[in-house]
Order: sequence, then structure tokens, then C-alpha cells
Amino acid sequence: MQVTTIEQFDVAALTLSDAREGLVKGAKSTGNLIGNYAAALCTIFDARDDKAVRLTAWYELKGKAKTGVKAEREAFASAMNEAGFGKGTTDVYWQRVKEASGYVTAGNRVSGGLNVDDKTTAELKTMLNRIFKAEEESDSTCNKSSEVKGRLLELFEFMGGDIDSIG
Repeated sequence: MQVTTIEQFDVAALTLSDAREGLVKGAKSTGNLIGNYAAALCTIFDARDDKAVRLTAWYELKGKAKTGVKAEREAFASAMNEAGFGKGTTDVYWQRVKEASGYVTAGNRVSGGLNVDDKTTAELKTMLNRIFKAEEESDSTCNKSSEVKGRLLELFEFMGGDIDSIG
């Protein structure tokens, strides 16, 4: 509709104002919706001790412990797809939910100058995680890596790495 009269302008301006307010209200409530979903995921999937202290956040779970999270992620993606959202939007919302649960994205992590020992420890952790994942998936190409895994674990621990963070 082309605005050609003052009355049409007044109606169009009111419609524009209402649309703006609706969008702002919707955008504001998105944070609450994401927070509620994140809280529900934490309640269901976080690993906690007998005093309800968080041991491992749901987004850090590994192996079999992550099965429920994977199923929920698929259900979320399916629901978003059915609602007409694409993969990119779905991935962005999932990332926002993780952040609302406490996840710190790489871009938001404090990064200092890592020294050689810190870098070596981080690389050992990467290698060990790769070996564990391959073993979980019964990947036959990790035979030699599996043989030296024990020595790598010793080196990782010697360098100050936390063995419990592997896997």
C-alpha cells in the first residue's frame, strides 16, 4: 500500500510502531526462552555429585554419557526444521543455549600467551582425545596410537594435564 493521505500515514505509522514494539518484546523474551531451555538441559544432563554440585556440564559430556544430549540435539534440530528454520539458524540457537548453560565460546575465552609447555600439554590432550574417540568407534586405523596411549597419558600427566579431562 502506498501512503497518499495523512490518514493512511497515521495508520501506517501506528502499524510500524506496533510492529517495532512486537519485535522488541519478542527479542527480549528470546533470552528468557533460551535461558529456560538451557536450565532444563542442565537439570536433565549435567553430571552432579551427591550434593548436587556440577561435576560436568552437559555440553562437555563424552562417550555414552553424551547419548541423551545427542538425542536432544536431534530433537531440537528437527523441531526447528519443522518450524521452518534452516541449519544455520538452528546451529546459532543451539550455541546460544550452550552459552546460557555456561559454555564459553572460543572467541570469548581469555587467551594469554601460552608457553611451549602449555601448548604441548594442549596438543597431547588433543591427541589423546582423538585416540579415545577412534577406539570408541572401533576404528582399526588407531592400532599404533592405542599402543602408545599409555605413554602419552603419562606424559600428559607429567606436563600437568588433568587425566580426568580426557575422553
